[in-house]
Amino acid sequence: MEKTLAYLRASTDKQETNNQKLEVLEFARKKDLKIDDFIELTMSSQKPSKQRRIDELINRLNPSDTLIVTELSRLGRSTAAVISLINTLVENNVRVVILKQQLDIHQHDMNSKIIITMFSLFGELERDLVSLRTKEALAAKKSQGQTLGKPKGTIQRSKFDQHIEQIKALLEIGLSVRKIAKVLGYNHHIALNTYINKRQIRSLKVGAKPLKTL
Repeated sequence: MEKTLAYLRASTDKQETNNQKLEVLEFARKKDLKIDDFIELTMSSQKPSKQRRIDELINRLNPSDTLIVTELSRLGRSTAAVISLINTLVENNVRVVILKQQLDIHQHDMNSKIIITMFSLFGELERDLVSLRTKEALAAKKSQGQTLGKPKGTIQRSKFDQHIEQIKALLEIGLSVRKIAKVLGYNHHIALNTYINKRQIRSLKVGAKPLKTL
């Protein structure tokens, strides 16, 4: 059964989420929509996605469901993160409504396809700019004689870190890496398989079989 969820996040006080709720309810009244549930919290966008309940949000939204937020910035800590989340939801046939920016994004709507394309371009631009700034900063440090790179054996942060508990749980019940990647919304399973091997994430059962990638 189709449902409508509203995601409310404030970084300061409860009053701000109350104001967001009133805004969503007013929109729902005008559009004759029923809000089935609110996911709300008071927390900085700098916190991990699990703490910001983004993982819960993704897991609760099924194809043909609707997500309503008051503005884009509520969904993530950066433009790239917000765009990635919206693209993932729309690819899963979830309707995304953003009130402040007056966006109503559907998978099969032509205007939505244009918006998604623009979002993807903006996300790519931001990644390129971040990469350029990083290279410039590293070049400056190198020119000053500073040693670059992390100490040998250091495990770097990964995009999969946000789903590590889900990955462990899905491995425990016997899902293949390919299927886990699909469940979590990743396009390719090879990088996930590498992540699992580097982190030495294995089934807790004794004598667990090697990871499946098919």
